[in-house]
Amino acid sequence: MGVHPGEGRLIAQPQAAPLAQSLQQLQQKIGIHFRDPGLLLEAVTHSSFANESPHLSPRDNERLEYLGDAVLQLISAEYLYKHHPGATEGELTQTRSAMVNTNTLAQLAEQLDLGSYLYLGKGIAKGGGRSLKSLLANAFEAVLGAIFLDAGYDAAYHYYLNRYRSVPSPVRDENFKGRLQQVAQERFGETPFYDSEGARVGTHREYTSVVFAGANPLGTGHGASKQEAEQDAARAALESLVGGTDKAAVKPVKTARPRARRSPRTASRPKAVAASEAVPEVAEVIAMPEREPEPVVVPSEPRSRQFGEPIE
Repeated sequence: MGVHPGEGRLIAQPQAAPLAQSLQQLQQKIGIHFRDPGLLLEAVTHSSFANESPHLSPRDNERLEYLGDAVLQLISAEYLYKHHPGATEGELTQTRSAMVNTNTLAQLAEQLDLGSYLYLGKGIAKGGGRSLKSLLANAFEAVLGAIFLDAGYDAAYHYYLNRYRSVPSPVRDENFKGRLQQVAQERFGETPFYDSEGARVGTHREYTSVVFAGANPLGTGHGASKQEAEQDAARAALESLVGGTDKAAVKPVKTARPRARRSPRTASRPKAVAASEAVPEVAEVIAMPEREPEPVVVPSEPRSRQFGEPIE
């Protein structure tokens, strides 16, 4: 199991009712027979449907999405650590971002035609929710969380990576957060951080994020997920700092030049630097090259259910 001994009954109780025919088909596409079919039902139930029809599916997939996101981070980190031994931390982080971002997860969900199996409220269903990228990505994470609970880490590991390696190329989001980090370090000598929180708006959840450099707020963003809200906040901050996101692109590396001495001042310069003033002495940030993930080779020998390693 993907949980500690004795905790299974505290997380999910087996459902007596069998899966609907549509979910039986989804189960075949996934390639895993769920011992607890209620987990799969929960994974494809949007909060809008759970609110409208609690007698049919009382639990929405937000808790499984939370769990699936954490499992996905571990899977991608383990895979990259093992298969890219020469990569730096920055390169590993950049590649992992491509593996787990909203666009890539939505593409993996589309391969399963996952949108057709989702239980949605009437309003979201009519509004095109079955093809909404953020909703599909969240559902894919929820299914991954359900697989982890029902079949263990090893099954979740191979399920995700077998899907991922079938994608022609990972889809990269606009990396506004990466660009803002460079600009903020140059302007203020600070690494930006994000204060994010979610709230229900009607039948869906919306996140708001504020990005700071030190104590100074730089921008505010909104999105259907925490990641989208943070990207939007970074985009807003870049527009405020440089007048447009296209000007915030990573610059080429330049050779360092000796600093020119300044004439002494009678008054000390304030510590706070205006947003429009750049600090010329800060070194340029090196843009990490993109690395394509290597194909996954599924070992022939049995693997442990805990960490996906061969059983000795």
